Amino acid sequence: MSTVNANLTYNYKVVRQFAIMTLVWGIAGMGMGVLIASQLVWPAMNLDMPWTHFGRLRPLHTNLVIFGFGGSALFATSYYVVQRTCQARLISDSLAAFTFWGWQAIMVAAIITLPQGLTSSKEYAELEWPIDIAIAVVWVSYALVFFGTVMKRSSQHIYVANWFYGGFIITVAILHIGNNLALPAGAFKSYSAYAGVTDAMMQWWWGHNAVGFFLTAGFLGMMYYFVPKQANRPIYSYRLSIVHFWALIATYVWAGGHHLHYSALPDWAQTAGMVMSLILLAPSWGGMINGMMTLSGAWHKLRTDPILRFLVVSLSFYGMSTFEGPMMAIKTVNALSHNTDWTIGHVHSGALGWVAMISIGAIYHLVPKLWGLPSMYSVGLINVHFWLATIGTVLYIVAMWVNGIMQGLMWRAVNEDGTLTYSFVESLEASYPGYFVRFIGGAIFLTGMLVMAYNTYMTVRQKDAVAQDNAVAQAA
Repeated sequence: MSTVNANLTYNYKVVRQFAIMTLVWGIAGMGMGVLIASQLVWPAMNLDMPWTHFGRLRPLHTNLVIFGFGGSALFATSYYVVQRTCQARLISDSLAAFTFWGWQAIMVAAIITLPQGLTSSKEYAELEWPIDIAIAVVWVSYALVFFGTVMKRSSQHIYVANWFYGGFIITVAILHIGNNLALPAGAFKSYSAYAGVTDAMMQWWWGHNAVGFFLTAGFLGMMYYFVPKQANRPIYSYRLSIVHFWALIATYVWAGGHHLHYSALPDWAQTAGMVMSLILLAPSWGGMINGMMTLSGAWHKLRTDPILRFLVVSLSFYGMSTFEGPMMAIKTVNALSHNTDWTIGHVHSGALGWVAMISIGAIYHLVPKLWGLPSMYSVGLINVHFWLATIGTVLYIVAMWVNGIMQGLMWRAVNEDGTLTYSFVESLEASYPGYFVRFIGGAIFLTGMLVMAYNTYMTVRQKDAVAQDNAVAQAA
């Protein structure tokens, strides 16, 4: 263990604030997801109001879950990890506080504008230009806090988790600013600076790398700290972690073209996206194996430690979804999967199984430390949450896989005279059982989040709980 300056304190206040909002936005966003899933089973759940229509609430669901829940988890864990591994306090408490309140204001703006239909209509980038500018300002402030802290570090070494957090922060800034260049045509109306197929190419350069960096690289930073920490084992291979980082950075940014197979995008660009997607399998599985092998000699801990179980099962889903993604990028497979519910299943195997589970594990690890406690209020409730999350995720993704393959086969079926065997309405009718199972799976997952909120509330209201706003530094 390295020595630490006895007078050094860490800013845990902003970590605690983001940890709480991870729960708040998680429940809000997943609740919204369950509502819109119910609308596909019972159309009356649209409530006959324009602002409760599926087409308006679906982008609100994705923004709250990705940027509210996932974003808050990334802010919380990156601020925690960078301080402890660099043995340095955040470079500016006030700028860190600005990133917290700014990010929450952006989420509130999404709640206000998206149900009104104020949208740029770009996937994962629906928010209009004034909010996009606010995102850029907050994100650049985030970069200043993070990299400023790295620069003032006491330890000479930069731990690999910070490489992933740093790579994700820089790349998301470039992607967000590049994709959202627009010409304002009113307070909440704009037109993209790009036209036609160029606009589509820019959008999926952003869209796929929102997955690749916001929802992968950032959470790999989380994995590289919290899995070894919770297992009380060093990372399996530090050399592999560095190779993993550079291979991921070098290949992920090229894969977005696979979202535009069989479109007006030039065929060479589609093929390049497919090839780079297939290459991505190697670094993705390298990271998954590195995380899994860290448990060598500690597998018995899974029997008694549900937090570690969350972290390890998240790696399993990461491995599965990063195998499925490259496979779906193959043109012949994509011909069957494109525009079907298979894509929805794939997204949620990563979103629920990987992103949500590793975030949940990290927050369970953090909460007692942020309130100066030895453990959560109830380990049993963490265990209940684990099974609710796992069962909910499996029901969700299996339902969408079955629906998607069925839809693809029905849409491609032709009679001897060349006419379509099934109408679109017939494929929709056949999808209803899957939509019901998806709704049940989502509701079970949401129930797990409510259990987590109760467990967290009971933890922080214990008489020994004291918010560690300025925690005395200890070596990571």
